[in-house]
Amino acid sequence: MNPVSWQDVCPQYEVFNTTLDRAADIPPLSFEQLQPRLLSTLEFFCSEHCLSKVLVIKDGDNFEYRQMIADIVNRLGKKTVVSVDSDAGLLFDRYQKTDDGLEYATGLIHQADQGVLVAAAQTALSSLNVWNDVKTLLLGGALTARPLSKNQVSTAVSTYRADCKLIIVGERDQLAELDYADSDFRSGFMQYTEIEQDFKLTSSNLEQFIGFINGVTTKHFPDITLDRSAYLRLLQAGARLTEDKQYLPLSIEWLTALLGEASQYRTQATITAEHIETAICAKKQRESYLPQRAIEDILEGQVVIETKGKQVGQVNGLTVIEIPGHPISYGEPARISCVVHFGDGDVSDVERKVELGGNIHAKGMMIMQAFVSAELNLDAPLPYSASIVFEQSYCEVDGDSASLAELCSLVSALSGYPIDQQIAVTGAVDQFGRVQAVGGLNEKVEGFYNVCKHQGLSGKQGVILPKTNIQHLALSTEVVTSIQKGEFHIWPVSHVDEVTPLLLGKPFNNEEDACVINKIAERIDQFEKHHHSESWFDKIKALLSRDS
Repeated sequence: MNPVSWQDVCPQYEVFNTTLDRAADIPPLSFEQLQPRLLSTLEFFCSEHCLSKVLVIKDGDNFEYRQMIADIVNRLGKKTVVSVDSDAGLLFDRYQKTDDGLEYATGLIHQADQGVLVAAAQTALSSLNVWNDVKTLLLGGALTARPLSKNQVSTAVSTYRADCKLIIVGERDQLAELDYADSDFRSGFMQYTEIEQDFKLTSSNLEQFIGFINGVTTKHFPDITLDRSAYLRLLQAGARLTEDKQYLPLSIEWLTALLGEASQYRTQATITAEHIETAICAKKQRESYLPQRAIEDILEGQVVIETKGKQVGQVNGLTVIEIPGHPISYGEPARISCVVHFGDGDVSDVERKVELGGNIHAKGMMIMQAFVSAELNLDAPLPYSASIVFEQSYCEVDGDSASLAELCSLVSALSGYPIDQQIAVTGAVDQFGRVQAVGGLNEKVEGFYNVCKHQGLSGKQGVILPKTNIQHLALSTEVVTSIQKGEFHIWPVSHVDEVTPLLLGKPFNNEEDACVINKIAERIDQFEKHHHSESWFDKIKALLSRDS
């Protein structure tokens, strides 16, 4: 099987050349102009026909987005108030004692009377009591103003009401708490929508996304311009962020951060692809301490990863490491090994037995075993048992993306055919041997490439991955250049039949005597003949001689 070309591992966008040629002249668009779902929802929520009191909007806790929503509501003719911080006490009226009596401070909900309050989910949902008081006001009830401090409690405090609507903006896990705590979340009392975080690219709408880039540039960086190469590099970086060549990120924070750093490397008013690439590499270098330590452990032999030679029952799988408190995930190869011995056909998942394997990983293992058993088509249980393990793994393993690699290690151990250690494998497999898409492809490929680079590129190293994952590849410039030079390779596969010729040098299952399945069947026959022809006396004698 031939590897893919270097053009396939990084978004090219040649079909948009005409639009890119005039990108700098495309009129700027605001963020909300690319949010038709949000705009139509706000129009309905602010209309007289909508009796709902609360609109829940899924998005990050970002004041800029809350202010944008407030501006849209203002344009729709409604008075708005925006919560600036997360202090829930500011939602309600407060008072303090003075020499002249009680002095009141109007809360945000009261300030929004006859209008709309836009608040962060963290503010409105800071406690169940806060949310219950908010609902009381929204439903027409009255509350008593709160004292600023416990030693200023008064019995002569006035009550207040507020006829307003509330827009809550928050992350999905915050909104899940609201769903759990209040059944009204799914009733007519509340409406729901989302600020979309990505933009599906088609042959006719790239101009809109370019307008969004120009809108952010005009607002945040009025003194800079982008040349054609910069727009193309932004599109490629965006596809990397969304992990899909068909989508681009609608993230003001990401775009302003990248353009802000790129602008530091320019000497003139124009930003080029080189400036953006420098910014991307600088950010990667700042965040590379842990990935670099992982490479050093492999180079020093503390973690055993082989990128040359052949081994029976051993394959390079690919993992994505996510560490709490670390801003990025990164790829790292994992040595997966399998040994077989006389037994009842059981395939032992060591990770699962020691409670380091998650449920999805266990599911992938079972599916893989079912496929192998079906392909062997045996009349009796397999006379071998097998043990599969992630070597030198000391934390939980989950997901089914290693099931293809585990299958390869199993059939290698059963057949005796060695696996080429120059190739790493990722992908899930179903009960019919079809290879299915997995996540984290860019990090996985780059993780194995970095190990191969430091141990020495042979020109035959690379990664086997699901064919359906090709659209998710947006590899770093360094890896793309290496693939272009023929130093590293990507092989897309759709079935197990395409994998074993690359890894084991043998077909998986066909009429040839040397195919993997036939070799396994041949070993089973030899074992059965040897097992039945050998007397118990011979077995005991062999055991005693081995012990001595």
